[in-house]
Amino acid sequence: MKPNGKIRWQILTLLFFATTINYIDRQVIGLLKPTIEGDLGWSEADYGFIVTAFQIAYAIGLITTGRLLDKYGTRVGYLWAIVVWSIAGMAHATARGVTSFAIFRFVLGIGESANFPAAVKSVAEWFPKKERALAAGLFNSGSTVGAILGPLIVSGITVAFGWRWAFIITGALGFIWIIFWLAYYHVPEKHPKISKEELEYIHQDKDENNDEESIRWIELFKYKQTIGICSTRFISDWVWWFFLFWIPDFLSKTHGVNIKEVVLPLIIIYAVSSIGGIGGGWISSNFIKNGKSVDYARKVTILICALVILPVMLVPQVTNLWVAVALISLAAAGHQGWASNIFTIVSDIYPKNAVGSMMGLSGFLGAIGGALSASFVGILLESTGSYFFIFLLASSVYLLNWIILKISIKKIEPLKL
Repeated sequence: MKPNGKIRWQILTLLFFATTINYIDRQVIGLLKPTIEGDLGWSEADYGFIVTAFQIAYAIGLITTGRLLDKYGTRVGYLWAIVVWSIAGMAHATARGVTSFAIFRFVLGIGESANFPAAVKSVAEWFPKKERALAAGLFNSGSTVGAILGPLIVSGITVAFGWRWAFIITGALGFIWIIFWLAYYHVPEKHPKISKEELEYIHQDKDENNDEESIRWIELFKYKQTIGICSTRFISDWVWWFFLFWIPDFLSKTHGVNIKEVVLPLIIIYAVSSIGGIGGGWISSNFIKNGKSVDYARKVTILICALVILPVMLVPQVTNLWVAVALISLAAAGHQGWASNIFTIVSDIYPKNAVGSMMGLSGFLGAIGGALSASFVGILLESTGSYFFIFLLASSVYLLNWIILKISIKKIEPLKL
């Protein structure tokens, strides 16, 4: 009989709120770009370089934090990560120019890089394989909830107290989460309230996942599955960063919305994307419950997500604000559905002791792609003032992802180490 799962839901709630806070903190600068740009005289290229600083740090952090999480565990690793990113977020209030903003964004990126490796590792520790895609979709929906709450919180604080206070107040949210993390989070084997039945339910895939084996991240490159997953992250992660850091400015400059008016469009975009993230996990998990293989479930769901994203190429030609918002919303939903499944594929293929390292490695490649694209987007906008090519590229990379996965991963199944 399936246990009631109360403890697993508590863990998932903690992961959800950590991801929510993570996205509120990283989104602040994108929301405030038009305001700070006028106050401090940034150019498009300046902003692109500031975003690049964050993403380079994010990449560096991912390649190291994944391994540290595997070595020291999620309880300690997550704690220190949120301390670092919360302090860095608050420190933005003291910035006076491009250089100081870039430095604080760099530190923020180091701290925030641990969020997804830690969350995916926690899901692998606490959920059996058949529930992981839905669990990943649920905690990952925190990114879109954070993106929804961000405009509300930031615009309200900015109007009332100024943009510097927006960084201080949002940065402080992480310290509240830490209290609950220390009170409730333990690995299953050490949780004081877990039952024998719950533990057996969680570990039903233990032999299949080869949990006792450990693998160094450098050894992951031996496997073609690693190349496939890392390639998809490299060519696609930047799209979500683009939505997060440039869409407020895009709506401001192409549709004339101000910091107050941009709140509703952004809420719609990220609310729909949240549904996409959960829906992508649900579709995949439902395929498995209905007798389809894990390979079929993940790949077909990713293809569906890729098709949903295609129409976003039309956004630069659209003159109506709400049509543009609808197309961007569908694309954001498709991305989140893709993310729920690509995260879960990592835990489908790699042993639990390597999940953090693999998430870190693939996230590193995704962040490198994001860093390169941030400077490229900034320079392209500076020189052409057009978003046409950016949206065209964003619309097409997910079909390419599906093809890469079909070629590089013939069947999604645990690695035989």
